[in-house]
This record gives sequence, structure tokens and C-alpha cells, in this order.
Amino acid sequence: MVTAHCRHPLRLCDPWLLGILVYLLLWVSPGAWASYLRRSSSCTPIPPRMALCYNIGYSEMRIPNLLEHETMPEVIQQSSSWLPLLARECHPDARIFLCSLFAPICLDRLIYPCRSLCEAVKRSCAPVMACYGYPWPEILNCNKFPADHELCIAAVSTDENSTSRRTVPRASCKDCELEEASTAREILENLCANDFAVKIQILRKNATTSISDFDLDASRVEVLKHGPLLRTEVPGRLQQWLDIDATCVHNIMRGTHTGVFVVSGEVQSDKVVVNKAYAWQKKNRNLHQAVRRWKHHRCPDQAGQKV
Repeated sequence: MVTAHCRHPLRLCDPWLLGILVYLLLWVSPGAWASYLRRSSSCTPIPPRMALCYNIGYSEMRIPNLLEHETMPEVIQQSSSWLPLLARECHPDARIFLCSLFAPICLDRLIYPCRSLCEAVKRSCAPVMACYGYPWPEILNCNKFPADHELCIAAVSTDENSTSRRTVPRASCKDCELEEASTAREILENLCANDFAVKIQILRKNATTSISDFDLDASRVEVLKHGPLLRTEVPGRLQQWLDIDATCVHNIMRGTHTGVFVVSGEVQSDKVVVNKAYAWQKKNRNLHQAVRRWKHHRCPDQAGQKV
């Protein structure tokens, strides 16, 4: 990093020469760059306005950070642009990875994220970014980070010794929200248009800030339509959907810990994709009416293919 005043002992005041020096520090000798950054940085509390990393598990960070942001307003502004991705819950370690760079913990030495952590987050989150036309940025090039055998911040969710290892969500470019059950006829048309339709109960297993786990109550699965799937396959496929499409499930649950829903969607090779979801509540009389009528309902173009 080059300050406004030329204080280098060699007096390299020419911007071109200073640029060469920074290039060499950053790319030729990352250890030297880290040493320089550590000496020139200071510890400061992580402010509440830095939503990405506030309450991450430590209270102080270094500025300049590992992305060369020099002031707290700059850090807050740049980090806030990653909040929408975090809300997509594309990877349980995404916040840890980003905060290791935006808000490096204040220790006696700088600790970078491991290359494997970067690669794991990139595999899950880059496709989500691509949904919205954003490439994985060069500043997060995983080749810049140390290998696992070096001192670095490793992934948390991929602990081989963990008994509750979680399936990492895949990209879901299509948002899903709870639908308003406007008329029973409209709901029946939707059920006809989709491959499957099921009434299920979803349970939230935890309420962590990084990612939520959801379970299907197998005793409360009512298959209305299974399409190309076997009826016995439906619960397993829906549990897989709960595991890999956390964003969609999060939108449907709306912060609740349990709920009963009628969901419908498509079967795509090895997974199911939910397109519509209705909350099973007393006030949704149209939904109750549609489900009662479904057993005897004949779809216009799918007679004989309903069950």
C-alpha cells in the first residue's frame, strides 16, 4: 500500500517505481507483503454497522484488511455488497471466508483463508452469482490463498469427524415464495401443470446465523401427485430439496420453526425443484377446498397421469 507521502528509504517517489514495488510485494513475495501489511495495520473494533462480520465470533479486526481497504467506511461499503449473496445461503462457510478477508482477526500475524475453503465456497456460491450476471471476482482468486498444510483458516462445515455433516446447497437461480391461494380453481390448475404435488410439514432443526437445516416430518407426508416418481420416492426427494435449496425453503418458512405446506414442482433428473408453495392454514379456505377436490379432479391434458 502506498501512502500519500514518500517515506520509503530508497525514496521511490515515481508512481511507476512504486507500482513495481507493490507488484513484487504482492505477487512475488506474499510473505513479505503480509509482513508489511501487519506492521502498517492497526486493530479496531468491528462496528455494528458492518453487518457482514459483526458478531462473527471475535470483536477486533485489522485495518487495512486483506483486501487492501484502508478505512472503515470503505470496508463497510464494500462488505455490504456481499450481504445479498449471504442471504442466498449458498454455503455455510461463506461468511467465515468473506470475514477472514474483510475483517481479519487481530492476532500477532495475518491469517489468510485456506485455498480449500475458498474453493468450497466458490463451488457453491459462484453459480448463484452467475444467476445474476456476476462472475467470481479476481480479488477472490483461490490460487492466491495458502494450501491446507500451511497456517490458514479452514472450512468448518466439511469436518470429516462431524456426525452432522450437511449437504452443501446447490445454486438455485429461481426464487420461490409463498403463493396466495386466490381461488381453488387456480390452485388445481397449478397442480395439474406440475410434475408432483405434496402436503408436507417442515421443521427447522437449528437457527444459526450461517445456514439453517430443515427436516421433513415423514409421518405427515401426503402425496397428492407423484408424476414420474414412485410414490415411495417422494419423501426422500423432498428431503434432498430441503438440504440443497436452503434459500427457497428459507423464503417459504419466513422465520418460523415449523409449518405445513402444499408444494408442487418439477422433477429434473436427480432432483426435484419446487415452483409453488402454499401455507396450510385455516384461513386458506381455497387451498383446503382444492386439496379436497383434487382426488376427483381430472386435469385437461393429463388424464390418467395424475397419480
